[in-house]
Amino acid sequence: MTFADRLRSCVATFARGAVGVAGGVALFVAIAGAPVDALAQTATSTSSVAQVPIQGEGPALWVVKDADSTLYLFGSVHVLRPTTGWASPRVQAAFDSASDIWFEISNPDDQAAIVPLMQQYGLSPTYRNATALTTGELTLFGNAAQSVGSDAVRMDNYRPWLAALTLSVAPLVKAGYDPKSGVELVLKARAEAAGKPIHGFETLDKQIGILAQLPEDVQLAFLRETLKDYEKAATQLDDMVTAWASGDVDTIDRIMVEEMKAASPALYQALLVDRNTDWADQIQTLLQGSGTAFIAVGAGHLAGDDSVQAILKKRGVTVETVE
Repeated sequence: MTFADRLRSCVATFARGAVGVAGGVALFVAIAGAPVDALAQTATSTSSVAQVPIQGEGPALWVVKDADSTLYLFGSVHVLRPTTGWASPRVQAAFDSASDIWFEISNPDDQAAIVPLMQQYGLSPTYRNATALTTGELTLFGNAAQSVGSDAVRMDNYRPWLAALTLSVAPLVKAGYDPKSGVELVLKARAEAAGKPIHGFETLDKQIGILAQLPEDVQLAFLRETLKDYEKAATQLDDMVTAWASGDVDTIDRIMVEEMKAASPALYQALLVDRNTDWADQIQTLLQGSGTAFIAVGAGHLAGDDSVQAILKKRGVTVETVE
C-alpha cells in the first residue's frame, strides 16, 4: 500500500469513526443545530427519546469493581437515528444504580462554550480552501456547502478539519441521524432529571485541539475524502452503528480501530492510545474512592488491543463483561 493509499484509508476510517472516537457530540450538536455560517445558536434541548427495541442483547457493557467501587463502561455513538434501540435492561439498571455519570466531556451541549472554540480553531482569515482544492473539488465543495445552508465562499476560510466535519453532518442528518438521539445527550438529560452529578475526562478545548492540530495534509485529505464519499457517509456510519447496537465489539475493532492503526500509527496514537491511557489513569483514581459510576465514552475507545479495558487489564485491574 502506498503512502497515498494509507492516508486515504486512514482518513476514510477517521471520517466514519468521528462520531465514535474523535468528533465529539458537542461539535455535531453545534453543526447540526444551526446554519453553518452562523456558528451560533444550538438546537433545541434534548427531549425524552421513546424506548426502541434493542438488537439481541444490545450494546456491550463492562464493569470494573473493587471492594467499595463499581464502575460501568459503556461505548457510545454520538449521533444516532431515533429508531436505533440501545437502552437494554442491563444498561438501564447500571445507569440507575450509579450515583455519578462520566462522559468524555461534561458539557456536550454547551454551545456558549463550543462556538467560540470552533471560531478560534476552525476559522482562519488567511486560509482559503479555494487555493487548496482543485477546480473539480471546489465544485463538489460548493454543492456540499449548499446542502448545509451555506456556499463555498462563506466556507472558504474554514480550516479543512472543520469544513470536512461540517460537510460530514449533512448526509447524516438527511439519513435521519440526530445528535439529540445520541447516547450522551440522552443520558445527560436522564442524569440531570435524576439529580446525578455529571463529570468529564476531558475539556472541550482539548477535544477540538486534537482535530485542529492534525497535520495540514491529513486535514486536507479528510476534506477531500469527505467530498469524494459525501453520498456514502450514512452507509459507512450504518455499518458501525449496526455492529455497536448488537454488541459486536470485534467488528467495531476491525472497521474502526484496526484500520486507523494500520493506516496512520501517529493518528491512532493521538486519537486513541494516548486518550485511552489518560482515561484509564482517571478510572484507577476513581477506584481509589468508593461508590458506583456509569462511564460512557465513544465506542471506538472500548474496542481493540489498546482499549481502555485492555490498558486496565495490563495493569492488573479486573474488567468483566456484563451479561
